[in-house]
Amino acid sequence: MAVHFSYQDNKNPLFDEKYVSSWICSVIRHHGKVPGKINYLFSNDEYVHDVNVRFLDHDTYTDIITFDNVVGDRISGDIIISLDRVGENATLFGGDFDQELRRVIIHGVLHLLGNKDKTDEEAMNMRKLENDALSMFVVK
Repeated sequence: MAVHFSYQDNKNPLFDEKYVSSWICSVIRHHGKVPGKINYLFSNDEYVHDVNVRFLDHDTYTDIITFDNVVGDRISGDIIISLDRVGENATLFGGDFDQELRRVIIHGVLHLLGNKDKTDEEAMNMRKLENDALSMFVVK
C-alpha cells in the first residue's frame, strides 16, 4: 500500500501527507477493500484541462480526473487535482479551501471504489459518501 503526493509546481506539501494517507486507507478499508498504490498530482486548471482533452476527449475544466488501476479488491489509481478549481469551488460554495481539498481528494478514492456521479441520484449518493468519509477525518 502506498499513497504518493506530488505537486506540479514543486510546492511544499499542502497538508500532513502521512495523516491524509492514513485517512485515505481507512476509508478504503471501511468500504471492505484493500489499499493499493494511489498517486495524486496537484496541479492547475490548464494542466488538468489538457489531460481532460488529450486522454478523455472532454474539452472542459474540472477539479479532478481519476484514472482507475483497480485490480480486484486492491484499490489503485492516478488522481489529478486542479488546485485552481478547488479554490474556486471553495469560494463558490462558501467553504474552506482545506475542507474542499479533502472532499476532492476522497472523491477520487470513491470513484476508484466504483462510485459514479453522472446522474442526480449518483451525485447525491456520492455527496453522502464524501460526507461520511470526511466525518472520519479528524482535523489536527
